[in-house]
Amino acid sequence: MAFYLGGSKDRIKIQYKPPFVELSFGITLFRNIGKKFRNSHEHKRKWWKDLSWISKIQVNKPAVLRRAEQIQARRPVKKEWQAAWLLKAVTCIDLTTLSGDDTASNVQRLCYKAKYPIREDLLKALNMHDKGITTAAVCVYPARVCDAVKALKAAGCDIPVASVATGFPAGQTHLKTRLEEIRLAVEDGATEIDVVINRTLVLTGQWKALYDEIRQFRKACGEAHLKTILATGELGSLTNVYKASMIAMMAGSDFIKTSTGKETVNATFPVAIVMLRAIRDFFWKTGNKVGFKPAGGIRSAKDSLVWLSLIKEELGDEWMKPELFRIGASTLLADIERQIYHHVTGRYAAYHDLPMS
Repeated sequence: MAFYLGGSKDRIKIQYKPPFVELSFGITLFRNIGKKFRNSHEHKRKWWKDLSWISKIQVNKPAVLRRAEQIQARRPVKKEWQAAWLLKAVTCIDLTTLSGDDTASNVQRLCYKAKYPIREDLLKALNMHDKGITTAAVCVYPARVCDAVKALKAAGCDIPVASVATGFPAGQTHLKTRLEEIRLAVEDGATEIDVVINRTLVLTGQWKALYDEIRQFRKACGEAHLKTILATGELGSLTNVYKASMIAMMAGSDFIKTSTGKETVNATFPVAIVMLRAIRDFFWKTGNKVGFKPAGGIRSAKDSLVWLSLIKEELGDEWMKPELFRIGASTLLADIERQIYHHVTGRYAAYHDLPMS
């Protein structure tokens, strides 16, 4: 059975092949219609146990690329609306430092910037100085977690500390070592853990092994939030990106993240569309909301506006908050503050006119 939506140029063919729904837009959706079926614990158990359905998933790459072009062609919001969206982007940033020369003083400065991301006089001009605007979190290496916790405590704020783990960025260490790294970061005060998956398991189609590994990461995190980095630039295909996204969510990830920021190809819109459709499908299937975090190469204020627009169109307003959307970035905040300065004063500030992060 099939029917069509839209005009002849942009129509979407929906063909039912229970329990799969295949869209010519690009992704085979694994879902069932009706809340009663969604809430069937027995069906969920069988779905989690038998992963044979993964092999039937296909992604239509040309359709995804067309959708990505549409998103990037959108005209950005302007004037007051742009300032409001930029402040929203600030509250979704995981302010990050992941350099080999990180020191306690670097982390302390980062934490101060996380608490005061935009100059107070600029916020007063926008009548936003009393809204408690901070970044969503600070993200550091495991060895720097103690420094971040100490700095934020001294600053009198409760911004979460996120730590990368599991052999970041390659994930090519022994499983015991990766699990211990998670535990140590949590013990030191990290409340969010950004883990990297073993890409070999994706490239060789070992989906059950990938699921089992992420389940162990989930257990090691305890109460800490688990953000699973897929390193999509190294997964080989958009189909693998969708499959890995579904496995990560099934295994208990609170967020799925595009990249480490260290790959040759990081956050791209085609990859994001596939991951966001996976999040939507998972929500339809289970009723559980999973967050999304693009990272790597997001440097300009304009970039952040496009990403927010994409989230709004694909997942809706509910996902446009730090509980469900993050941007991993180290230099983005500086450009956002510069654009807000321009909005308030009518001229651009030099980067040295604004506090460093």
